[in-house]
Amino acid sequence: MTSPWTSLLLGLLLGGGSASPRDTSASPRDTSRPNFVLMMVDDLGIGDLGCYGNKTLRTPNIDRLAREGVKLTHHIAAASLCTPSRAAFLTGRYPVRSGLAGDLRPGVFIFNAASGGLPREEITLAAVAKQQGYATALIGKWHLGLNCESSNDHCHHPSVHGFDYFFGIPLTNLRDCQPGQGTIFQLQKYLPYRTLGLVFGTAVVLHWCGVVPLRRRLLLVLLVLLVAAAALLAGFIQIFPNLNCLLFRDHQIVEQPFTSENLTQRMTREAVDFMERNSARPFLLFFSFVQVHTAMFASAAFRGTSRHGIYGDAVHEVDWSVGQVMQTLERLQLRDDTLVYLTSDQGAHLEEVSAGGEVHGGWNGIYKAGKSTNWEGGIRVPGIVSWPGQIPEGAEIDEPTSNMDLFPTVVRLSGAELPRDRAIDGHDLMDLLQNKVQRSSHEFLFHYCNSYLNAVRWHEPNSSSVWKAFFFTPNFHPEGRAACFHTHVCFCTPAYVTFHDPPLLFDLSRDPAESRALTPDTEPNFQRVLAAMTAAVETHRGSLEPVESQLTAGRLMWKPWLQPCCSTLAKLCQCSHDQDR
Repeated sequence: MTSPWTSLLLGLLLGGGSASPRDTSASPRDTSRPNFVLMMVDDLGIGDLGCYGNKTLRTPNIDRLAREGVKLTHHIAAASLCTPSRAAFLTGRYPVRSGLAGDLRPGVFIFNAASGGLPREEITLAAVAKQQGYATALIGKWHLGLNCESSNDHCHHPSVHGFDYFFGIPLTNLRDCQPGQGTIFQLQKYLPYRTLGLVFGTAVVLHWCGVVPLRRRLLLVLLVLLVAAAALLAGFIQIFPNLNCLLFRDHQIVEQPFTSENLTQRMTREAVDFMERNSARPFLLFFSFVQVHTAMFASAAFRGTSRHGIYGDAVHEVDWSVGQVMQTLERLQLRDDTLVYLTSDQGAHLEEVSAGGEVHGGWNGIYKAGKSTNWEGGIRVPGIVSWPGQIPEGAEIDEPTSNMDLFPTVVRLSGAELPRDRAIDGHDLMDLLQNKVQRSSHEFLFHYCNSYLNAVRWHEPNSSSVWKAFFFTPNFHPEGRAACFHTHVCFCTPAYVTFHDPPLLFDLSRDPAESRALTPDTEPNFQRVLAAMTAAVETHRGSLEPVESQLTAGRLMWKPWLQPCCSTLAKLCQCSHDQDR
């Protein structure tokens, strides 16, 4: 127990008033079950951390966390874009199973006023922990939907999926939310805005007129509206850039547009407050950083502290925040009772360049390409797990693991059982982390690009080889660069990829940089390996049950009746209700 003076001092050091009072009504802590602090940085490259080889950025707190636990060096994100990767992390399932994988170019939600989201039927690790008596909180980025039929029904809100408390942004950090950096509609090659505009026009008319048979005159009006909507949608969003920049506390918008400069500091204070309030009971904290996703920002204390511009400054601020979380656990004497996990949702975004020409992307080390691809640079991410006394210190594991593995790990350690009515693709990590087994439970991992099966990874039994086969690869531009600067991210749709028959085959145990594709002439096991992978793909596809996609044009588009707004449109949806905190 800390004194009120300690809480007050911490609050002042973190830039605010006194910390929130602890919840003293909770029952005594059950020390047989650990707390969970799960930290996910946005778009952080595996090569951006000192513990993974970086020599030019300072990440002492994350490096210490790695020394005090296990560093996973073959840790894989289940998708290379934010929305599907986060769905997989929370549910332990490939995103295609929950409908969080579509066949359109934007493989993520790009509007708050979209109707898609993580289906209510999905079970998250937060929901499991809550059922087991844990206090649960999401601090930071959600990006898994918000509303279904009205501007405040919150059918996809984090509270629907097991989080008792939410302080953060429902979408993601976009250029809309940074003064002078433009809007997402500058990326016209990235977004199918014409399609979205047409569907938007259709939805507006059908919503206001009702779904009824249309007469010829109404059809003519509809056609005119469709053409107008396609032209006006982008302009409307540019007039009202605040529509995507919301900061929530639970179900209330507390800032619109949010101020990003001090956002990480505010989120850190919220994380500290949550741990203090619930130190007497088991808790699960998902700290989902807004940094280091574009648009780049860093608070004044970190600006200019790195050799890599604003991106490096943001990495330094994330490391500071991790340090604050760890210091709080130590101060509350909860360090030995807490499993801490740190990762990134996918690899660094290589194509992010500011209007002034400054590169805002990170470094993926030796690994090829980056975010939005299934080359290793897009999906091999940091993975650090620490639990003093339960997990060895200073260990390094090079076995294939996945961000989906956190779901079954949390389920087991919280005292629950895995759901039996659905496929769970993750595997409990504890035996591997505790050195009780030497090999990962993942024999095959399947890599999707949107809803398209892009590649498969095989950790062959009784062998050190990890094979990886690509069925198609993105068309890079310009030539010689492992990135897609012409479209801002690489796309999965047929016009932007090259298909391979036979598939491109690599042995990652010998060539982790994926620099030399194998052939029947250079690899005697070529046909045998591809045959095993083909059989595994067929088995995997047979396990997929039909599910309604949440990333169709109809669910991705902006719908005016779903738009959250903390004031009237006449006041441009602006408010700031949280400054007193």
